[in-house]
Amino acid sequence: MKPRLISLAALIAMVCAMPALAGPAPLKGAKLAPTARVKLATARATALKARPGKITDQELEKEKGGSGLRYSFDILSAGKTYEVGVDAKTGAVLENGAEGKNPD
Repeated sequence: MKPRLISLAALIAMVCAMPALAGPAPLKGAKLAPTARVKLATARATALKARPGKITDQELEKEKGGSGLRYSFDILSAGKTYEVGVDAKTGAVLENGAEGKNPD
């Protein structure tokens, strides 16, 4: 009986840990990646330094401001979602604020 109980407990622990192991959604706008000078991993680290938390969504997009190409990250921090924009050519933080009512 004990080995079954231990196996069941291990299975439950693995299932509960799965969401924590899963990364954010794939990069939207990945086709623009060849034009970015800053790699995704570097932009993610920059965004998390500016707004510690968990990245829940990520996108590479053409948008006004900076070089015109930016990584946009939704970061869950203290129960609230923030949008952090990182210039894909310079690595500068362009945006770091609470996600509005109409997120894009």
